Amino acid sequence: MNNLVILPILIPLLMGVILIFFKDSKSVQRTVSVISVGLMIAVSAYLTYIVYTEGIQTTELGDWPAPFGIVLVADLLSSSLVALSSLLSLVCLFFAYQTFSAERERNFFHPFFLFLMVGVNGSFLTGDLFNLFVFFEVMLISSFILISMGSKQYQLRESLKYVIINTVSSMFFVAAIAYIYGVTGTLNMADLAVKIGELEQTGVISVIAVLFLFVFGTKSAIFPLYYWLPHSYFAPPAAIAALFGGLLTKVGVYTIMRTYTLIFPHDQTVFQILLIFGGLTMFIGVLGAVSQFDFKRILAVHIVSQVGYMIMGIGIFTPLAIAGTFYFLAHNIIVKSALFLFAGVAEKITGTSHLKQMSGLLKTHPYVGWLFLITALSLAGIPPLSGFFGKFALIIAGFDAGNYFVIAVSLATGVLTLFSMMKIFMTSFWGEVKMPDPQAKDKKVGSLLIPILPLVALTILLGVAAEPFMQFSLELAEQLMDPSEYINSVLNKE
Repeated sequence: MNNLVILPILIPLLMGVILIFFKDSKSVQRTVSVISVGLMIAVSAYLTYIVYTEGIQTTELGDWPAPFGIVLVADLLSSSLVALSSLLSLVCLFFAYQTFSAERERNFFHPFFLFLMVGVNGSFLTGDLFNLFVFFEVMLISSFILISMGSKQYQLRESLKYVIINTVSSMFFVAAIAYIYGVTGTLNMADLAVKIGELEQTGVISVIAVLFLFVFGTKSAIFPLYYWLPHSYFAPPAAIAALFGGLLTKVGVYTIMRTYTLIFPHDQTVFQILLIFGGLTMFIGVLGAVSQFDFKRILAVHIVSQVGYMIMGIGIFTPLAIAGTFYFLAHNIIVKSALFLFAGVAEKITGTSHLKQMSGLLKTHPYVGWLFLITALSLAGIPPLSGFFGKFALIIAGFDAGNYFVIAVSLATGVLTLFSMMKIFMTSFWGEVKMPDPQAKDKKVGSLLIPILPLVALTILLGVAAEPFMQFSLELAEQLMDPSEYINSVLNKE
């Protein structure tokens, strides 16, 4: 048992509670938030190192043994995602400090920002389905608050849709939990893997698996459950949109990876559904992005398209496909968040996010334009950036498995992704200077680029140093495809 596993949850929880009492002190809130996120990064990075060198780590809360008590589990997948989410939260926090009003910070932004990280990290680390539901609710309630901050009419309207859809999804989540508990008598994920493997009621298990797919598919925004996302993620300011776009749908993708590699690995029907929905999600998502003429809307719709690649990788369900899915997921967390922040920079300069109302940013702010181009090309999968290697692994895995049609769809999606990114670049950054704000060309935004630079550097690093990262992804995939180590670590089996 390693108590280090609980710290990425405990640190933001305690600090968030403390900050509730200091809502009128901006300096205290900022200092405590930065210290909290810094500690999360340090702890999660060290935890990932421990897991990589010593194996899966667990913590039994209250010293109750699994499967009877609550257990937290850190394997390569969960610990690395906690480290990535912690890094992203620091980047978004520094960007928020430069773009948020003092009033927004006083309205409990910092506590709910940290509570959101409690929900995200807890979802990654929990080894129990009911506690996954609890952490989902912590994450969603915090996101409800953050997405509606500002009280603009558009924000409130989209927040209401977001709340209703996710509340319905949560109701189905409770029903699925009750159903699986009624069949197996347990909610511990490792214990479920053992008991479902011994059951002969394949029809009942398939129904439960599809019900969970509906729940997690709604959280991930896969076809046809994606309709809530584009408008909801367009509504909040750039720092919040970057955090949501980088993390929240990825929590849904993580739960699909965890559930269907650990609990339902033998249900081939679900993997066929995932493969089909993955192809539909990526293609319909990219068509929506191509049709848009707003910087943030294009990026919001692209979230749907990029999730499709990850779902396709899970549906292929081979070690290389799972490795490619993780690589692509990590890449997308980095790149998608950076692009939303670039949209925030462009909006800060021009006062608008509509492409037809801005032009010539490359002449007035060249560093913004070239850094955006690097990130946009990475999203489209252009070598030698990180997006290429994630897609390459998925395409090779698809060819090996004989899934030629969905691979053709993924290649077409990549071309359309490049087209939509070039539309942003050619319209907003290229051309003659044309901006609604006459003072736009004189606005200094160098400080806004500082928190984005680590993300741009990471997408370059994940590309030019792809071999060690892909090796890590392959080891992670082997751990997921053979869940015996996970089961033995949780249930204390020899």
